[in-house]
Amino acid sequence: MRPIVLGVFASLFFAVTFVLNAAMESAGGNWLWSASLRYFFMVPLLLILVGLRKNLRALFIEMKRNPMQWFVWSFVGFGLFYAPITFAAAFAPGWLIAGTWQVTIVSGALLAPLFFTVIETKSGFLKVRHRIVWRGIGFSAIMLAGILLMQIEHAESISIKQLLFGLLPVLIASFAYPLGNRRMMQMCEGRIDAYQRVLGMTIASLPLWILLAVVGATTVGTPSVSQVTQSFLVAIFSGVIATVLFFMATDLVRGDMTKLGAVEATQSLEVLFALAGEIWLLSIVFPSPLAWIGMLLVVVGMIIHSNYSQKSMNKVPTKLEET
Repeated sequence: MRPIVLGVFASLFFAVTFVLNAAMESAGGNWLWSASLRYFFMVPLLLILVGLRKNLRALFIEMKRNPMQWFVWSFVGFGLFYAPITFAAAFAPGWLIAGTWQVTIVSGALLAPLFFTVIETKSGFLKVRHRIVWRGIGFSAIMLAGILLMQIEHAESISIKQLLFGLLPVLIASFAYPLGNRRMMQMCEGRIDAYQRVLGMTIASLPLWILLAVVGATTVGTPSVSQVTQSFLVAIFSGVIATVLFFMATDLVRGDMTKLGAVEATQSLEVLFALAGEIWLLSIVFPSPLAWIGMLLVVVGMIIHSNYSQKSMNKVPTKLEET
């Protein structure tokens, strides 16, 4: 139950990203700065946090083990996740991006065959490839139907280009985030905690954010004070608090793809949190009844998915370790 609770709180703080990205975009802020500034601010914040816990040395030792792997999977898990999310904010409202983002539940399930579990047997240890849980994906189809309803309403008022640019980047991010996160858990094998892993991935992804900042400076100029301030808030609430909570939740269940699916399913609540934030702070137009039906399906699908995953947890062998 604890991983689910952590996942729900993570979804609350993650929703800040969608709301503030929409606010920055509506105020004329460029996505290049929205993406890069978040991670620039995260570095000192996390250095202080991990330093106070006296875990910096252990992190740097871990990063020296496989520096290229850290760079690659941090680029995937953070770079190919957040850059597309901020880009999409120019073409769709935050609540819609948050709703579309829930396809990550299905994306994460489809990634299962890329990972192994080591099972302890009488004759030794046996490496077993994970399988796609098709029944879980079937339940997730309810959420996908809800996302489709939300997108249909949005599609009526925008061009095909805007729809694709608001949809495809989020789909890319939906695969990149769980893939990068799971690969890093697999590589570190529990030797570092969630705080260290977030800091390590932030540092390893810095080359991308520096590149985006250089492009932003040469094409659109420097960011406004408002965008810098809002990016700092995103770094605190989403980049540090939400990410650490989510990584803590996934670390608790890192050896079980079913449990991981349950934790990832909690992120469907982001759409409701993001919508509430945009109505309160940005005074956006209230969604139509069709969009509300779509959001309801997303939440109902999450609940069904989580209940199914919870029942499956009790059937999983105890001596499992992700490798």
